[in-house]
Amino acid sequence: MKRITLDLTVEELRLLASLASDQLFRREFIDPRMPGHKAVPGEVALGKALVGRLRLMIDPNARNNAPASRAGSEHARMPNAV
Repeated sequence: MKRITLDLTVEELRLLASLASDQLFRREFIDPRMPGHKAVPGEVALGKALVGRLRLMIDPNARNNAPASRAGSEHARMPNAV
């Protein structure tokens, strides 16, 4: 996988994480109910991992403060305001 580097402010990163989290919610819970939806295998899991990494960049202590949960409920405990 090719890596790229972005130069973002903390505010830009917070917004990006929030938008990614919202889109992830849509892909996981709303899109599958739409007629003709075709899921891409692994996309939701990759998105959850990415949002988690973005949140750790914003707040390195988030890992220590997050309660343990099941794999499918990651988005449910993510607040909208990052």
